[in-house]
Amino acid sequence: MSTLWRLVAHADFAILADAVERLDASGNAPALSWSLFEEGNEARLDVLFETMPDIDAFRAACGLSENIPVEFGPMPEEDWVRISLEGLKPVEAGRFTLYGAHDREAVAAGQTGIEIEAGPAFGTGHHGTTRGCLMAFSEMLDKGESPKTVFDLGCGTAVLAIAAAKVLPEADILASDIDPEAVEESAENCRKNATPGIDCFVAEGLDHDRIAGREFELIFANILAGPLVDLAPGIAKALAPGGQVILSGLLTEQEARVREAYADAGLAVTRREPIEGWETLIATKA
Repeated sequence: MSTLWRLVAHADFAILADAVERLDASGNAPALSWSLFEEGNEARLDVLFETMPDIDAFRAACGLSENIPVEFGPMPEEDWVRISLEGLKPVEAGRFTLYGAHDREAVAAGQTGIEIEAGPAFGTGHHGTTRGCLMAFSEMLDKGESPKTVFDLGCGTAVLAIAAAKVLPEADILASDIDPEAVEESAENCRKNATPGIDCFVAEGLDHDRIAGREFELIFANILAGPLVDLAPGIAKALAPGGQVILSGLLTEQEARVREAYADAGLAVTRREPIEGWETLIATKA
């Protein structure tokens, strides 16, 4: 069994959240996985590496300055994948429960279960952005809304598309991501969750043939603040009249900029309560 290397940093939540955002945005991050935890007045960033990294280069890449102390070293030879999965409990988000394969019997009666394994990307359910999107979607359903066309933009693990497919079996659902590996994982998650009708494909932005010219009653966009701002006009155009987009992947200090971009695109924007420093916005087309 190969040795894993672990880095732990303790600092202000906003500083470490910025590091996580940089890691999420990196297409070739050297880390195997990363997690951010709130611990009282500060936060903890926990990063695993498959091989020994260049710590100085890693600090520079994710914005961890030299005055932020880190603990780094090899980990004992254990089955860390198994151990980490066992430590991740099911997550409830409105009417949805996300769980790993080790917790298939843990979904409460009346909840819609979604099986997603833990990983570094947005979309495992243990990340505040995914929970925020699912809770916003659950509230829409509670109001009696039933969109017939759904698009999961930047789908990651496709958890949001899968949630829609489980409660809207008649809906036409698309899921795209810029990363081919994410699309492969999405397709596998659709298979595991018995939602094979979701159309998963690789696409950058909104220019793909399967998207261009279409209108959607619901769009999930759980990506990053920069792309959310850049895509605001295109997302507004892709919404059907009365359609809504659930936006996440942005920190509290980025919320005003993203909200302004969607208001400028002609949408009415509302803000939900942030989760662990991450914001969720709902923008509606008249």
